[in-house]
This record gives sequence, C-alpha cells and structure tokens, in this order.
Amino acid sequence: MKEILRTNDVVTLSWASAVLKDADVPHHVFDQHTSALQGSILAIEKRLLVGDDDEELARGLLRDAGIDVRGD
Repeated sequence: MKEILRTNDVVTLSWASAVLKDADVPHHVFDQHTSALQGSILAIEKRLLVGDDDEELARGLLRDAGIDVRGD
C-alpha cells in the first residue's frame, strides 16, 4: 500500500475518497479513529492509501481533481 494523501482536512479527505470511489480505485483511510481520539489538537493526520498497482492512477485522478498528493 502507498500513502498518497495525509491531512486533517475532512473536506479534502472526503473529496479524495469520492474521486477514487467514482473511478473504482480501492483505497483505505487510516488513523480516523486515532485522530478522533486526540480531539482538536490535530496532532495525528488521517492517511489515504491505495494499492501499489493503483498508485499512479490514483495520483493522477487526485491531481486532476485539484488535490495535492504526497510525493509531488
């Protein structure tokens, strides 16, 4: 799995998930519960990961949607 996005912005994370879901790209959001437990200190960001084979496609889709992805 490759991390392509790390953020505390729930709108950006939701938008990125919707873009990938619409394109049938399997993805997972990690650290949602840990981030929620920490409250509003924003110390732990949520991470969006995709499979190794889907990394380039996912990065391209998110870039086209105007989302900054890790590794750019």
